Amino acid sequence: MDLFGCRLRERGEVLGLSNAEVARRAGVEQRRYGHYVTARREPDLATLVRLAEVLQTTPNVLLGLEEGEKIDLAQDRLLAAF
Repeated sequence: MDLFGCRLRERGEVLGLSNAEVARRAGVEQRRYGHYVTARREPDLATLVRLAEVLQTTPNVLLGLEEGEKIDLAQDRLLAAF
């Protein structure tokens, strides 16, 4: 799995979201999202932006172009519940 796929999975876990839930919130098919996580495909720009919004981060962090801020895991899980 490449860095992008790892970051997708990590952010989902931090927020307490399954792959299926991230896909639903981003408006993509679950299978398609699974291809992103396993590095079989890459999203287009619009989809990348939607994924970043759902995962409460930036496209640059997901792509590994910059580091994400250190986060409080409990707080992120609480926020994801709303």
